Amino acid sequence: MDDFLLYFKMGLNHVLDFLAYDHILFLIVLAVVFSFNQWKKVLWLVTLFTIGHSVTLALSAYGILKVKMDLIEFAIPVTIFITGLINVLTAKKASSDKQSINLLFAVLFGLIHGLGFSNYFKMMVGKEESKLFPLLEFALGIEAAQIIIVLGILIIGTILQNFFRVTRRDWILVCSSVVIGFAIQMMIDRVFW
Repeated sequence: MDDFLLYFKMGLNHVLDFLAYDHILFLIVLAVVFSFNQWKKVLWLVTLFTIGHSVTLALSAYGILKVKMDLIEFAIPVTIFITGLINVLTAKKASSDKQSINLLFAVLFGLIHGLGFSNYFKMMVGKEESKLFPLLEFALGIEAAQIIIVLGILIIGTILQNFFRVTRRDWILVCSSVVIGFAIQMMIDRVFW
């Protein structure tokens, strides 16, 4: 049970760590296009990201996949930027298409984000014979943390839209634009060439 809590807390802290805010930024631009009445899609969003994240963590932990970390560290803010840009460009359009794109982004970009944490995860599990249980426990922590972040985004969006009459379009535009600003700065800081 202690090992479960250890890896679960590590997964939880991986997402909720404000010093490593790239994960939170990505969740914001993924979730901002959804509302509470779309909870099934939001659950899929979170789960697909966790699956993508876990697949590359597993491939890396077992030594199957090796990628230059400089490239991955640059690619992470690029994924955030692309998702935010799609939100801005499609803020006026029908939301169901945009939400489907975000579900696809969740799994594909989850793969990239998982690689960004792979070296640290390999150090965490070390030479343990079985990496599967630590990986699953870590993934459950990630899943729980992502649900917390996404619920926060949905609550803030609902309050602003229902009580302060902020339009859905403006909510998407403002959140996505702020995140794009952070992503641009992160890309500049992480240029590897």
